Parts: sequence; structure tokens; C-alpha cells
Amino acid sequence: MKCPWSTTHPLLEEYHDNEWGTPIHNDIRHFEFFTMDLFQAGLSWLTILKKREGFRDALDGFDFRKIVHYDEAKIQELLGNEKIIRNQLKIRATINNAQKFLEVIDEFGSFDNYIWQFTEGKTIHNSFSGQNQLPPSTGISDIVSKDLKKRGFKFVGTTIIYAYMQAAGMVNDHISSCFRYSELL
Repeated sequence: MKCPWSTTHPLLEEYHDNEWGTPIHNDIRHFEFFTMDLFQAGLSWLTILKKREGFRDALDGFDFRKIVHYDEAKIQELLGNEKIIRNQLKIRATINNAQKFLEVIDEFGSFDNYIWQFTEGKTIHNSFSGQNQLPPSTGISDIVSKDLKKRGFKFVGTTIIYAYMQAAGMVNDHISSCFRYSELL
């Protein structure tokens, strides 16, 4: 059995079966998931997955050390790129967040060290029997969101942060009957 949301499209299934909920500890991957969730705000996850390769190409493989140097000409180039979501606020937020990532890395040694402290370095394993039980946010995502906002990050509301925490494996929200739930325990 699989989480019901993953069975409607091959891209969703691939993502569910191989990525969603798997703990990540690589700062580039953190920035990729962080940015994908930023762009997903107001859109479907399938829309983002369909444009993922376009984002990888356009955003230098989500290398925040390069993105931090994007200038107005690059922003205009991105706004003209049909392979990505062309939202000026989200593009500018991505560049801002790249700078904030670097600041966090300077303080904590890595973004990974910073973000995993909120779950004491461990995945939170929920045990929901149905997709309708998954919360849009939690007390922990509220705390993370507040801290990120204080640090100057953009598009980091608690719902976006909870989606990021699920994607990055900080939370295992596969339903308990899903094969991935037990794989990730």
C-alpha cells in the first residue's frame, strides 16, 4: 500500500517511493527542497515536480553559493524562463534565502546542523492511518518558521515549513500502512 496522494501520477509516485520523507543531510539538497516548497506555495506539488528539471537547470543545480550572486539581469532571465515558475517575488525570495543559508552555515557549520536541531537530530515518526489526518503544520513547524523569519528568510510560513520538514525526512508522515512508513522507521 502507498500514500493515496502518490498514486495519481508517475512523477508523484516516483517522488513518494524514493524521496519524500527520506532524511537528507546535504545542504544543496536542503536548499533544493526548501526552494521547491517555496515555489509550491499556492500551486500543486505535481506542477513543481513537472518543472523540477527546469529549476535545476535555471538555478545552477540549486547551488546557493552561486544563486547568492544573481543580479537583476539574471532575475530578468529567470522571469523569461518558461521551464520554471516565473514569479518575481519567489525568485527574489530564493536569492534572499541563498544569502540567509550562507549566514546560517557561518553560524552553525551547515544548514543541516541548524535545521535538524529542531527535532534533536531525529525523524519524528507520526502514525497516521489516513491522509486526512496529516496536519498542515505543527508546533515544531511554527517554531522553525518563526526562527527562519527572524533570520530574514522569505516564504517560510509554518505550512511551507511543515511541507519542507516532511520532504526532508524530519517528519515521517507516510500513512502507517504505506510501505515507506516502515522502511523509514
